[in-house]
Amino acid sequence: MEVIMEKKVTIINETGLHARPASMFVKKASEFKSSVELICGGEKVNAKSIMGIMKLGLAKGTEVVIETHGEDEELALNSIVELIESGFGEK
Repeated sequence: MEVIMEKKVTIINETGLHARPASMFVKKASEFKSSVELICGGEKVNAKSIMGIMKLGLAKGTEVVIETHGEDEELALNSIVELIESGFGEK
């Protein structure tokens, strides 16, 4: 049975996942060999796809689930959650 790691996290930056933080998200997800998916409102998208992330239209306060699977899944999950919880460096 395959193990999938996941964690629920809330988007905290004021502007949500507009183009700049979405590109940071995709860049971070792409650093890992594991598959990384973003789930929101019953929709699951590849977190390594800028179009997938952008089509979700994630605003501040939105709860999302990050799901990872593969050889570096724990590192991938922790790194992406840390990026989201940092507000993508926005003040």
